[in-house]
Parts: sequence; structure tokens; C-alpha cells
Amino acid sequence: MNETVGHSLSPGVRNGKVLVVGVGGLGCPAALALARAGVGTIGLVDPDVVELSNLQRQILYATPDLGRPKVHSAREKLLRINPALSVVPYQERLEVKNLSELFQHYDFIIDGTDGIATKFLINDGAVLMQKPFSYAGAVQFQGQTMTVLPRKSTCLRCWFPVPPAEDEIPTCQESGVLGSLVGSMGVIQATEAVKYLSGQGELLIDRLLTYNALTLRWREIRVQRSRHCPLCGEAPVITSLHSVVQTQETACSRRDAGTQRLKTIEELI
Repeated sequence: MNETVGHSLSPGVRNGKVLVVGVGGLGCPAALALARAGVGTIGLVDPDVVELSNLQRQILYATPDLGRPKVHSAREKLLRINPALSVVPYQERLEVKNLSELFQHYDFIIDGTDGIATKFLINDGAVLMQKPFSYAGAVQFQGQTMTVLPRKSTCLRCWFPVPPAEDEIPTCQESGVLGSLVGSMGVIQATEAVKYLSGQGELLIDRLLTYNALTLRWREIRVQRSRHCPLCGEAPVITSLHSVVQTQETACSRRDAGTQRLKTIEELI
């Protein structure tokens, strides 16, 4: 089966393990593309059940799935595509207390979430554990994505030493998002995972790829790793997951600086 699903499949892909955190608008197309590429093991992390509002953009689900856990419904669909896969469901929310246990079994992480706190938790945990990952975000008609190689390329904290507050950035559910837009971003994330596992191509590192669906324009923005980054810089202050918790607890007092950096990035997009 693998030979027909993943053409010219490399051992790195066939034996590779990718964890998809968030099986929603981004995670669904990413997981689907990974399955069709023949990635050997796919982990799915999501605490939620399928809701009617999800069907507009979360392509692994249909009306018979309403009320079912997303990870179990998604697993069934992926195994129908490729029964040779190992698909591991984790019906739980990614938190500091379970991050190490989840990440340690995988070669590459895909961030399919839409909450700022979780995105920074993935960033911090992946860098601390030396796990490469693909970041993506989308809202309304705009999306962006980037790949991070820990301590070798730019991470999220190189841009924002302090995460913006949750209420400063709207989520998909709050502002809406074009279904085909998150599909495009998720497929790119899966492509990055396959490229990493196979050792082929040029990864999307130190480059933020943005997409405006209204104008149908892609744009690449060069970003640099910061020597002052609190996570991967020359004198990091975030050195453990416990440090991540402390940083999150003190973020409110330093929010203005993070907001200013956010506005700068938004102007680039």
C-alpha cells in the first residue's frame, strides 16, 4: 500500500513520525497530505469533538461525525486512505505537563492550532527539545507559515520575546477564515514535514511565507534569528518548560512591547 500512496517513498518518510497538534482547519489538510505521502506514523492531538461550525473548513469531517472526538474521526479517515499507517490519537489538550511525553516520540511537529498561548507553547517546547516544527496561522483571507529548526533558524520568540495577549489576535472562530486558505497552509506544512523526513529540498526557514487569498498573492519575508531571543539567543532565560510557565505568567506586565512587535509584522503582511 505504501508504494502506491507515497510514490518513490524514501525510508525517512516511510519510517518518519509526525505529530499534528490541533486537528482543525490547518491540521486536517496537513494530516491528509501526510497520509497520502505515506508518512509511517502520524500522531493527532486535539481535545475537541466535531461541531457543525467546523465543517466549513475542517475537511476530514462530515455531518455523521458531529459530536465525535476529532482525533478518532480523523484517524478513521486516514486509515481508509492508507491502512498501512500508524495513526495515534491523543484526545487531550497540549499543556506544559504533557508536552514532553507527546513530543519525544516524534521527528517533526506541525502546529495546527489557532490560539496564541498554544502556538508559543509548541514553539518553546520544540526548541527546548530540539524538535523541528512547522508554524502556520490563518484568519479571514490571510495566512502565513514558516518552518523552525531549533537553534539553527528563527523561532517565534525571535519576533515576539513576549507573546501577545490572546485577545489581541482574533482566532478563526472569532473572525472567520476561508476554508481553502487554511487548506493551502496545512498542505504546505505537510510538505515541509515530508521534505525534512526525506532530506530533500530547501526548508522554509528564516522565511515567512504569506498568502493573501483576496489578491491571490504569495509573499516571502526574510526574518532573522535574534541574538537577544529569550529562548534561542546567546543568553536564553527560557531554559525549561517550567521557565515557559513563568514567562506566560509575567507576560501581562510586558505586553506593550509584544504588541508593538506584532504591529510591525502585520505591516509587513
